[in-house]
Amino acid sequence: MKNKRIITAALTGAGDTTEKSKHVPITPKEIAESAIESAKAGAAIAHIHVRDPKTGKLSHDVELFRETVERIRESDTDVIINITAGGGGDFVPNLENPTQGGPGTDIQTPKERHEPVGKLLPELTTLDCGSLNFGNQVYLGPEDWLREHAKLIQESGVKPEMEVFDTGHIRLANQLISEGLVEGSPMYQFCLGIPWGADADAETIEYMKRRIVDGSHWSAFGIGRMQLPIVAQAALLGGNVRVGLEDNLYLEKGVLGTNAQLVDQAVNILNSVKLEPMTAAEAREQLNLKTFKS
Repeated sequence: MKNKRIITAALTGAGDTTEKSKHVPITPKEIAESAIESAKAGAAIAHIHVRDPKTGKLSHDVELFRETVERIRESDTDVIINITAGGGGDFVPNLENPTQGGPGTDIQTPKERHEPVGKLLPELTTLDCGSLNFGNQVYLGPEDWLREHAKLIQESGVKPEMEVFDTGHIRLANQLISEGLVEGSPMYQFCLGIPWGADADAETIEYMKRRIVDGSHWSAFGIGRMQLPIVAQAALLGGNVRVGLEDNLYLEKGVLGTNAQLVDQAVNILNSVKLEPMTAAEAREQLNLKTFKS
């Protein structure tokens, strides 16, 4: 696997992007089709959020996750399903009463965040390892919530992809590992360029990779115009990569793209430096994932 890298396609995300690009999938059918197309283009992993089909806004509805996952599984497309468990962490202070959340606040308990994962048993799920000033809101991930959430994931048998948005998140992820709440070979995702987290550059990747637990797997992504440059930088530094419309809408300046087209660009970048994308089967073996009966 020395000359191969895992590509993740982050299909739709939670942001207000549906009015900016017609390519952002909204319904379970569209999200599933985008996962299948991305897998055919070279993605080994499909990272899945769901949206309200009527409004296009973020949804936590387990039945929307279920329909999306079932459509992918019934297609017999070999792609690793990674359901987000990072929704429901947005806190926007109410300036008239700062102890209360204002418009845009969306908070779920660890149990609520885990519900679609526990019911649908994907091979992977995300575990956001800390809090962050996320633009003008705060993403909340208190330490004890993370312990509870990590335990729920552990009990389900699903492997956590530990999303780290800043260097302190790596310290907290490492602490969870030391406490036995994350077993096996850990998997980190470096989330770069989000205001106001870690920068999207090679120096930051180098710093972060030196601080993860030995023997771990890692991947990195950048947002917006840094998405494709981070593919090249992460791959050359030995990491896996992520692209997709959750993080970036454009193939190049002014040119909107699809998830499959972004995956295709990632494959071209890997090929240009004599690397290849792993198949889902190869990624499953390398990450030592547990496959559940659908």
